[in-house]
Amino acid sequence: MSSAHKSRAVHAVILAAGGSRRLGRPKQLVELGGVSLLRRAVDVAQAADVASVTVVLGAREEDMVAELSGLSVRAVHNPDWEAGMGSSIRCGARALGPLAEDEAMLFLLCDQLRLTTAHLDAMVATFRASEARAIIVASGYAGTAGVPVLFSTAFVEELTHLADSEGGKHLLARHAPHVRVVPLPDGERDLDTAEDLRLLRARANEDD
Repeated sequence: MSSAHKSRAVHAVILAAGGSRRLGRPKQLVELGGVSLLRRAVDVAQAADVASVTVVLGAREEDMVAELSGLSVRAVHNPDWEAGMGSSIRCGARALGPLAEDEAMLFLLCDQLRLTTAHLDAMVATFRASEARAIIVASGYAGTAGVPVLFSTAFVEELTHLADSEGGKHLLARHAPHVRVVPLPDGERDLDTAEDLRLLRARANEDD
């Protein structure tokens, strides 16, 4: 994590509270290349130009905390994690507390295997290059815009009151004129089912 920018600071929030019902086991603890998806997400975020990394936990929290052992991150518990993604975004935004007007929150997930530190840095750079107070920086893939997604503090009020069933895409649609998109090739590749896991492991072997 960089400390070079005392202003326009960006705070990363990893949403890792879900129960992975479709997969049948916590996707956060699935290992690819000997590294869990949770730990990989933390490594990617910590290497980026961000001021802090917070991880929102819920299901199997004790196992997740053990996986985070030794890492310089803040873990927060979302008591409403089963209610939906909106509850975790809300929890993460509230956990950061009051932020300066020129700061931002960057939300990411654990299971986007094409996500890199370079992509997060490009998002942060896009935010810092803008003079707009209200700016959203989203990732572009598969003809849409989605996570990871960065929100300047102009959107804190909405983030902290997001409905359980809502996600970041609701805000992207609501505030389309404020959205900037940074391409993330193959960003749609994620992990929801056993078949997804099989394909991810097959592709990982091909990449090796």
